[in-house]
Amino acid sequence: MVTGGEPCMYDLTKITSLLKLNGFTVWLETSGAYPIKGNFDWICLSPKKFKKPLEENLANADELKVVVFNKSDFKWAEENAALTKKECKLFLQPEFDSFKKVMPLMIDYVKQNQQWRIGLQTHKVIDVP
Repeated sequence: MVTGGEPCMYDLTKITSLLKLNGFTVWLETSGAYPIKGNFDWICLSPKKFKKPLEENLANADELKVVVFNKSDFKWAEENAALTKKECKLFLQPEFDSFKKVMPLMIDYVKQNQQWRIGLQTHKVIDVP
């Protein structure tokens, strides 16, 4: 998996082509705010409100993960989901510090909008920076 701060600030074509040439499956996790340059088998977008994802990146996303801080984030999630392909997997993740407040809202939302699933920011749950 290619991830990190923001991997798409760089042209990843050479390294992803080399990985694929050597038999690796290459996944990307990005905010989607920068053009995606590389050869990927799976693209996961986790958009940030302060720097919106590019529409072409949303259109190519295989997975969309939206972090929910408050109730207004459901609208943000839907706006982004509307620009993805039909088969894109949709996930809502509670912001860790707002977990107890947001999780009941997310459960109710997903019950009424079954195209969404609930995910967790596992690295925060297990305390990995």
